[in-house]
Amino acid sequence: MTIKLIVGLANPGQKYLTTRHNVGAWYVNQLANKNNQSLKEKRNFFGYTAHLNVGEKSVRLLVPTTFMNDNGKAVAAMATFYHIAPEEILIAHDELNISPGYARLKYQGGHGGHNGLKDIIHRLGNNPNFYRLRIGIGHPGDKNEVVRFVLDTPSVTEQQLIQNAINKSVCCTSILIQENAVKAMHQLHTHTADII
Repeated sequence: MTIKLIVGLANPGQKYLTTRHNVGAWYVNQLANKNNQSLKEKRNFFGYTAHLNVGEKSVRLLVPTTFMNDNGKAVAAMATFYHIAPEEILIAHDELNISPGYARLKYQGGHGGHNGLKDIIHRLGNNPNFYRLRIGIGHPGDKNEVVRFVLDTPSVTEQQLIQNAINKSVCCTSILIQENAVKAMHQLHTHTADII
């Protein structure tokens, strides 16, 4: 199955731009930049979008402009319009259970309490199976601190580690699109968290 839509989950506006909850959007923006594309706002898709050609494959990018718990609205709108099946979608998001500097690619699964994933699963319906790029942000250590933590800006050291994981993820994305998920996972998961 080919990936046809890559979504970076985010909250909208300048206030949230540098927060941990927006690392999915950081990844999609970097992917666009690497392919000399810029994301443009499309109101009918409730987000910023771009179109890439990766080898012979055509891929659409999306960063929703809705709030995180409504991100599924943008994903469903674009998937419906372009007839993209859930299994052809990659959702990039922040992951509390992975340390900064690491990213993991997986297929299927629940929402793990992530409001963006929760809304996407709800709006795509019928227990949809899609790919997830889980970008590690670490955990504050106390579940009561999670909301504040994800809406905060990471330290400079953490930013470097997260950026390193995003760099590696961007490189592995072309393998995922042009070759297969197993090879992309192997390449991504053997990565060490060096600060570059």
